[in-house]
Amino acid sequence: MLRKKFTHYFIALFGALFLLSAQAEQAAVKLGNVTILATGGTIAGSGATSTTTVGYTAATVGVQQLIAAVPELAKVANVKGEQVFQIASESMTNEHWLTLGKRVNALLAQNDVDGIVITHGTDTMEETAYFLNLVVKSKKPVVLVGAMRPSTALSADGPINLYNAVLLAASQEAVGKGVMVAMADQIHSARDVSKTNTSTPDAFKTSELGMIGYIQGNKPFFYRVSTRKHTTETEFDIANLQSLPQVDIVYGYANMNTVALDAFVANGAKGIIHAGTGDGSVAAKVKPGLVAARKKGTLIVRASRVGQGILARNGEANDDELDFVVSDTLNAQKARILLMLALTKTNDSKAIQRMFYTY
Repeated sequence: MLRKKFTHYFIALFGALFLLSAQAEQAAVKLGNVTILATGGTIAGSGATSTTTVGYTAATVGVQQLIAAVPELAKVANVKGEQVFQIASESMTNEHWLTLGKRVNALLAQNDVDGIVITHGTDTMEETAYFLNLVVKSKKPVVLVGAMRPSTALSADGPINLYNAVLLAASQEAVGKGVMVAMADQIHSARDVSKTNTSTPDAFKTSELGMIGYIQGNKPFFYRVSTRKHTTETEFDIANLQSLPQVDIVYGYANMNTVALDAFVANGAKGIIHAGTGDGSVAAKVKPGLVAARKKGTLIVRASRVGQGILARNGEANDDELDFVVSDTLNAQKARILLMLALTKTNDSKAIQRMFYTY
């Protein structure tokens, strides 16, 4: 009888220990809640054959199909999906950005959302990422991801990129890092990353300043962060914005003329990014056009077509005298985004120059 009681006692004890262990394990693997906002692009593209890696059709696969194609996502996060747009990213507009930014802010304000992943075409991914880096009002992770090969291709890079992006967005390590781009097992800051190749899977690079981390073994590893202010630290608020000021880019080249510049100004451009040669040099034939545009009230920002380096103020032009702004290390396409947002706050060139040195 005593032996039977001890047997029941030990069975009950081991059962209780097993239950506690299971509960502890379940608590240890509590998953974050990640919403995937799909916008189209190559990651949602399809080709005629499994070897079609160029000449495919972008934005044909819906968000639920993208999620279903990577069942491993369930191991790293509780995932929901929304189809925000279904476009190739070269067709991204200011209006798309405002819609996307407002939706991201609305979701991140919810207690049941821990991070956001945005699937996006690669052509303008760096621009969308930088725009969001300036207007998102949360420290929760926002990760943009895409693919260089369509979903139907052999060795399609979309599924692993999506898995890594969700893993990153669900991680505590990514909190407060600003908006990021996750491609080819690498983590890049939105401010500094660029697409550097037309078609290879390793197209995204932060060439000079370097990526901020890797994703390996189901874990993000961070090695540096950008010192420039972003997200919750910026002065930009799009909550009530319905449009952005018109800002256009004029590209510098040998034998350049003012035809494009004059057309942009005549069409109502509030700002011009001059992507000059070298250190933002201004050709002799073009300088009078820029000066005239500035006198009419159009903001002029000198950038460079080179892609790397600091744009020296009062270097290739007397910016103080001409009342120009310089882009610091921002490329022309990102300088355009910052100038558009800056113009929603002020028309003062000195204040806008401060913003270029801040963000």
